[in-house]
Amino acid sequence: MTTRIDTKFADLKAQGKKAFVSYIMAGDPDFDTSLEIMQGLPAAGVDVIELGLPFTDPMADGPTIQLAGQRALEGGMTLKRTLEMASIFRKTDNTTPIVLMGYYNPIYSMGVDTFLSAAKTAGIDGLIIVDLPPEEDTELCLPAQAAGLNFIRLATPTTDDKRLPRVVQNTSGFVYYVSITGITGAGEADAADVAPEVVRIQKQSGLPVIVGFGVNTPEKSRAIAEVADGVVVGSAIVARIGRGDSVTDVLDFVKTLADGAHAA
Repeated sequence: MTTRIDTKFADLKAQGKKAFVSYIMAGDPDFDTSLEIMQGLPAAGVDVIELGLPFTDPMADGPTIQLAGQRALEGGMTLKRTLEMASIFRKTDNTTPIVLMGYYNPIYSMGVDTFLSAAKTAGIDGLIIVDLPPEEDTELCLPAQAAGLNFIRLATPTTDDKRLPRVVQNTSGFVYYVSITGITGAGEADAADVAPEVVRIQKQSGLPVIVGFGVNTPEKSRAIAEVADGVVVGSAIVARIGRGDSVTDVLDFVKTLADGAHAA
């Protein structure tokens, strides 16, 4: 089953272009502003949208994303409303892939079957659920794939050759390589360190490898995209939303990052 993610990467490859993926937290700083930013991302050059699902205990996230989640939750954001946001986006954009990124608890609470049906209806294309290891694939990964959603796995600098085959075994869409050891927004990615890891993961998975964590400028976006299949930026964008930048200013910044990746 071909997803929007598969189609997007095939199109980019045909054009000889790298992917630019942006992360925003659903409902941050409020539902309407967040939706307006989301709707503006494709025109700003975003190839794939990662939509953060706010959660009370986001253990992989640094302060910037944690605060975004808190703002969203305080504004009444829920899993149901996050899917509603995706549905509204889909009314005017049926091609840009949406990857829902978050933690398992809200999905478990809704019920896996109910969630997968709702996610599919809302136009979600893939899932990154950071606290479900490969050992738990029967929980959500395999049912998601069966429902036609990509299940995207994270690989890190500590994912050695023994562990990697297990990590990529049921992964589809792309592999998200976390370029630094630690939480989001900490440290900076280094292209020289990233390059050999990308090759290793590509060989093992046969999938595009997108690099995130520690990418915060157009120059860094380009440098990482030159050694990977694409780059993802989250904290640098979310920080601007958090400090109250206008929607236009946020999208202008996103465009500089996208242009950087696309210049690679």
